[in-house]
Amino acid sequence: MIKGKVLITGEIEALTGLHIGGSSTGMEIGGVDLIVIRDSITRRPYIPGSSLKGKMRCLLERSEGKKPNKDVGNSRIHMCDTLEDYRRCGVCKIFGVTPDSLRPGTSAASGYAGHDVESEPVLTRLIVRDAMMTDETARNLERADTDLLYTDVKTEVVIDRLTSQATPRQIERVPAGSRFGFGMIFNVFADGDREHLKQVFQAMALLEDDYLGGQGSRGYGRIKFDIKDVTWRPVEYYKSGAKELHGLNMGKRSVSEILGDIGKVLENIGTPVKAAGSG
Repeated sequence: MIKGKVLITGEIEALTGLHIGGSSTGMEIGGVDLIVIRDSITRRPYIPGSSLKGKMRCLLERSEGKKPNKDVGNSRIHMCDTLEDYRRCGVCKIFGVTPDSLRPGTSAASGYAGHDVESEPVLTRLIVRDAMMTDETARNLERADTDLLYTDVKTEVVIDRLTSQATPRQIERVPAGSRFGFGMIFNVFADGDREHLKQVFQAMALLEDDYLGGQGSRGYGRIKFDIKDVTWRPVEYYKSGAKELHGLNMGKRSVSEILGDIGKVLENIGTPVKAAGSG
């Protein structure tokens, strides 16, 4: 059962050059060594939702002392393997668990052994959309004197520690000041879920003081979230529409401002709204 959804929308600003790697398929000889990911139609760089969500999960795990215990792709993350641990773990409730992380004899469909999946779903709460480059940023970069369409190329030198041989390489990155529209959806399945929404904003704050993408230790990937709105849509909204929605409606807000006013955000989660045509 779903009680409703919290929609978080806004823009991400790259405060320093941003490099999120793309496929090297089709690269020309003599071209850039490390390219950025681009939309296949518009050719604009974008931030994959998987990159954003993965880094948020990693930082929240570390801040809460969760030990990575599960290999997923090329990374290692934390996942609870018992219902008792899951009940206490905001990370797994927010970002989800995989079917094979459950104890032997259980499945994703039935959930952890001995519990009611309807009253306590083992489901991912947070959905993160791809963050696409804004039209304004694209227009500005089209007029700018960049090395490539929408991007700069930075040449770095790698020094072999054994031979001291210098090997230059070229890294493509999105220029500082570029902006991307982002959207996150937080699903509320149970009454206690809204308390984990605060941890979503905490993960965003941690990311602002870390980096996104590659080459972060060299100064790349510093970002800032400008939050446009946080809106609560209960399940009734999707059944009949709504005349009123609960949102902050305060213009652009920083993550720190949202955290400082988190009580006001959470008090609206779980409350009904007027159906279209009512009142």
